[in-house]
Amino acid sequence: MLLMKLKNEEKFAFLGLAYHLAHIDGEFEQEEKDIIQEYCAEMGIESIEYNMSKFDLQETINKIKTPRSQKIVILELMILIHSDDKYHKFEQNIIDKIANSFQISQNNLNIYSQWGKMASSLYMQGKLFLEE
Repeated sequence: MLLMKLKNEEKFAFLGLAYHLAHIDGEFEQEEKDIIQEYCAEMGIESIEYNMSKFDLQETINKIKTPRSQKIVILELMILIHSDDKYHKFEQNIIDKIANSFQISQNNLNIYSQWGKMASSLYMQGKLFLEE
């Protein structure tokens, strides 16, 4: 929905962050896979290679430069985090690091998290409607 507003380098950085968050709890759930596929389709990107041992979180965060792009990244990552109905402490630690780097307040992060829960729920409901 918002990802097309990112610059090309930011799109790839976003996907790196998305894969990192999806893998950080040790479980790459089908819901997370589906959401990442949707992200790729929305941005017109087939996919990226992700290697957790080579992933540099801070380097990737630094590629998201503008406050607008940073908000888009956080909002979209919140959808991914809530897609499996689990907000694991490892995911929370990563999202807190990202938010701190972007200078997003804890209050705004909580609001974005609530938005992500609602958006994730609506996405799942839409998928169910299409299966009928």
